[in-house]
Amino acid sequence: MKLLIMQLQGLALQDGIQVAYGLVGIVVVALLVANLSKRPNLDAIPTVGCSTWLGSWWASIKCLAKVADIIQEGYEKHKGSPFKVAGLYRWTVVVSGSQFVEEVRKASDDELSFMDAANDSLNLEYTLGHDVHHNPFHVAIIRCQLTRNLGNFYPDLRDEIVTAFEETLDLPGNGEPYFVVITVRHRLMYEGHRMEERSRIPNRPEGHMQGDSSSAGRNPDWIDLAMGFTLDVIKGGVMIGLFPKVLAPLVARFMTNVPGSARRGMKLLGPIIEERQKHLEEYGKDWVDKPNDFLSWLMDHPEASESSIKDLTLRILSVNFAAIHTSSNLFTQALYIMAANPQYMQPLREEVESIVEKGGWSKGALAKMRKIDSFLTECHRIEGIGCVSMTRKVMKDFTFSDGTVLPKGTLLTTASQATHLDNANYENAGRFDPFRFANMREEEGEAIKHSYASTNSEYLAFGHGKHAW
Repeated sequence: MKLLIMQLQGLALQDGIQVAYGLVGIVVVALLVANLSKRPNLDAIPTVGCSTWLGSWWASIKCLAKVADIIQEGYEKHKGSPFKVAGLYRWTVVVSGSQFVEEVRKASDDELSFMDAANDSLNLEYTLGHDVHHNPFHVAIIRCQLTRNLGNFYPDLRDEIVTAFEETLDLPGNGEPYFVVITVRHRLMYEGHRMEERSRIPNRPEGHMQGDSSSAGRNPDWIDLAMGFTLDVIKGGVMIGLFPKVLAPLVARFMTNVPGSARRGMKLLGPIIEERQKHLEEYGKDWVDKPNDFLSWLMDHPEASESSIKDLTLRILSVNFAAIHTSSNLFTQALYIMAANPQYMQPLREEVESIVEKGGWSKGALAKMRKIDSFLTECHRIEGIGCVSMTRKVMKDFTFSDGTVLPKGTLLTTASQATHLDNANYENAGRFDPFRFANMREEEGEAIKHSYASTNSEYLAFGHGKHAW
């Protein structure tokens, strides 16, 4: 009798578990259906690439490896008018041509939002945190303070470059041929982070951060954290996007690496931040020997007065998130192109040596190196980091000049790579011409327009407009 009761209890427990799983499944499916039903209706816009009755999610899985080809096909078929392609969570509308690009550039954030598009793609409010995403005052600090102080930082940055490459290459210095094998992208990412940190975290006395005592930015633990943080955020954002929004906080906390990375960052930066806070409380903003770096600018901001160590750490890591991988990828491609075309080296070297001989190394000297500037610009045109740019989310129904209406909630982007490879925009656009932009700058009135940091409706490598990076 006791055995029978135990068996019945076991069956009841199994039935209960199955019912619970069934209920959870029904809730998840219901939430997914409700979520899909809220997607904007884009039936009037032509589809390019894969399209299935299951919608954009399954179509994007089928076409994942062919995205650039699909965008190119759409550009050739619909240049100057919108088309849509499958995205992981929704359809994405792609536009091209100067008129559409300029309309996207001129639109206000209340109409077309860069930050909301980033959040939809990567769920940043759950990975970087609500305050960092919805109140990104650190972005304005980077744009204003860092740009204003670049000249002051130049000696430190050059020192970091020289030190980094001496350590990486470990050359014997006797003039003899010498070879060393390195993983280019990883090393450039590592050294690039060191250079960026010279402007963000000051030189510290020994003991504040473990590792190299000369600079927090040289701390291998911090560099490893910063390099991995970008991938943690991207993978975490994709993972969160696979679940209904109501589960996002739980997924972010228990199924991503971001919380652990944040704790690790707080452990490394916490002592420095606490010391800064102590000095601010005792001496105010203008204390003697106050470091001129990003952390100081961040803590001086009125909205940072109530910020926690976690918030400040996440803001510093979020700046790394936006910068390290993009710059290292671009310079890796530049080195690959130069290695494959050694004939470019001599004219580039001659330009550098001539300018440095006359005026030494300085920010002004770099501005005069038009061949270097042109080479990097052309590398970026041919081998950019993606096939689209200027991604925005439509915040309210938006009408283009041709009458096309994009409903609220639509994800919008521009076909940057196809634009760069269009013969209507660049002569022999598919051919790499290292000094293409240097020659264009020689034309009257074109000196600034075609520099590496400049953007226009035909050069979208950094985007275009106020959100260009």
